[in-house]
Amino acid sequence: MHTVFRIGEIRQVDKKCPLYEVDLKLTSDDDQQLRQLTDRIREEVDGTGWYQLGQLLLTIGQFDKAEELYTALLEQASNDSDKAHVYHMLGMMKNGKGQYTEAASFYEMSLKIERKTLPEDHPSLGPTYNNIGQVYKNMGDYSTALKFYEKSHKILEKALPSNHPNLASSYNNIGGVYRNMGDYSKALEFYEKSHKILEKALPSNHPDLAMSYNNIGAVYNNMGDYSKALEFYEKSHKIRENALPPNHPSLAISYNNIGGVYNAMGDYSKALEFYEKAHKIREKALPPNHPELASSYNNIGAVYNDMGDYSKALEFYENSLKIRETALSPNHPSLATSYNNIGEVYRNMGDYS
Repeated sequence: MHTVFRIGEIRQVDKKCPLYEVDLKLTSDDDQQLRQLTDRIREEVDGTGWYQLGQLLLTIGQFDKAEELYTALLEQASNDSDKAHVYHMLGMMKNGKGQYTEAASFYEMSLKIERKTLPEDHPSLGPTYNNIGQVYKNMGDYSTALKFYEKSHKILEKALPSNHPNLASSYNNIGGVYRNMGDYSKALEFYEKSHKILEKALPSNHPDLAMSYNNIGAVYNNMGDYSKALEFYEKSHKIRENALPPNHPSLAISYNNIGGVYNAMGDYSKALEFYEKAHKIREKALPPNHPELASSYNNIGAVYNDMGDYSKALEFYENSLKIRETALSPNHPSLATSYNNIGEVYRNMGDYS
């Protein structure tokens, strides 16, 4: 398996010195769990040559490098099929960077080329409909997102066996829209359909299972069942810690969500600890105007507000608003959240006008 290690125990050598002793165990070809995971990842990063490298860069969150590569591949594309594929991947890259309007534009360019030769319900159009749905979800247009997700799901149901991982992704995406619309029972129904497929189809340490646990945890958190939320968030975090590099944006999501539960439970010091861990990763991994950084500033502001430190709360809320005003459309629900939170701080400070 090349030079891949399992991390055993981590011990701090001296409390006064940031020096740690780490027990490493070299993996071997008979490490079945690792082999299952790497084989699965190899299947998921499809294509050949530069196209395979581009997909790998997107998978590990290296969006700037992916943009350089796909821009070069677009210049070299000699036929419509290659152009459609590169436009699609540029859409994925822009979505990952939080540039949702540009992402939608690239996806629609890809769809326009594909529709020249394919009917509306062709199986290969499923991923494009799905990704357009994702962009609209990120832009806060949930009804349009649901329309594209359901279009994609209809194609997948016809084309794939009932236990296929792509169907799980589809259920998961529809569940996400229902959660954003506040319909938590429908969200839980779709998330659990997704999770049932993934448990059978994937190795137990696969990052997609972590996302599934995370999403179920999020619904329980929305429903106010914090102990269940924490249980699922911690299952998710455990997989991500083992499977992903330490600065991966998905780890930030884990820290952020665990922080949110502690905040809801009134344990503000623990909430701040996890929110700051999330923020540190996002500052390194994401561009400075990414909407997830805005969420990070917003959440830290919320803790300071709950702790009664209103000047700090206002500082973080305003940092969040500044990003959202730049990155999001003027009618996005997250902007409403920002305005509302800043208003709440002024109310708490007695500045009613």
